[in-house]
Amino acid sequence: MIQVHPIHAFNDNYIWMIHDKDHAVVIDPGDALPVLRYLDNNNLKLIAILITHHHNDHVGGNTALLEKFSVPVYGPANESIATLTHHVNEGEKVQLDKLSLSLSVLDVPGHTAGHIAYHGSTNENSVLFCGDTLFVCGCGRIFEGTAPQMYASLQKLANLPDETLVYCTHEYTLSNISFSRTVDPKNTTLEKLEIKMQDLRHRGIPTLPSSIATEKINNPFLRCDQPEIISSVSNHVNQTLSEPVEVFAALRQWKNTF
Repeated sequence: MIQVHPIHAFNDNYIWMIHDKDHAVVIDPGDALPVLRYLDNNNLKLIAILITHHHNDHVGGNTALLEKFSVPVYGPANESIATLTHHVNEGEKVQLDKLSLSLSVLDVPGHTAGHIAYHGSTNENSVLFCGDTLFVCGCGRIFEGTAPQMYASLQKLANLPDETLVYCTHEYTLSNISFSRTVDPKNTTLEKLEIKMQDLRHRGIPTLPSSIATEKINNPFLRCDQPEIISSVSNHVNQTLSEPVEVFAALRQWKNTF
């Protein structure tokens, strides 16, 4: 039985570990110490490292992990990451035979120029490891890409099966819900979601994973073609907007200063 386990790092990062009773794959290990601790405590052998983008809070632990484990490191072909051994592009698959796991690579630029995500199935669950592209009720800041790129990347993820579990890499959920309720105050599902997520955080439980279905209902960044989001963003910028991409760009700018 394959498990997906969150490992806390820094203030709000999640390093994801996929493992069975013997072998493990780690995704975006910004810090090696908690990863090594979890591997040791659970008698697991690391067999691969997967990277979504080049930011240090996602790659900073690679060198220390590679000092102990000689494993392949998969990551975006269009970014410069010194520790990568396998540079992957959209359409390629990462085959992890010891876990009987295959993950497809998706190009999702926007947060960074070459950001990728990994999509596959574990225990018959559709899973997505999307780094800093899609968050619960939010999306990543646009640092290197463009608003049209980020919008297209989010639409690509939104087109995955509704039941897909979304494993992003930061605990931004409560602040994102607060913003989403400001943008979409009549969305009653957001109020219910906020109560549920507040309870999880009070108990020290991660708010992840989410699902594509949940995000399509609640996440304003996936709903820039819907009248209530268009109206809200247009009112905020005091300008009539109509095209989803321009609504998205204004919405992301609004979030930047929220």
